[in-house]
Amino acid sequence: MDILIHAIPNSKQTEIVEEKTGFMKIKIHSPAKEGKANKELVELLAKKYQVSKSQVEILKGLTGKTKLVRIYQ
Repeated sequence: MDILIHAIPNSKQTEIVEEKTGFMKIKIHSPAKEGKANKELVELLAKKYQVSKSQVEILKGLTGKTKLVRIYQ
């Protein structure tokens, strides 16, 4: 499953703000430095879809706010 994500780092808390078919807007508490926000995003999605972290892959947008994520189930 591929999901387009708009990530908002440095938020007060980590939460999914908006969820539509194929698109999510997610606030992430961690800063966008040294991959911390990406790591937290992967952990959140793995928990939401009940898969391991290794089954969540960021395909595009590692350094940007708009990301394409694939979840292997």
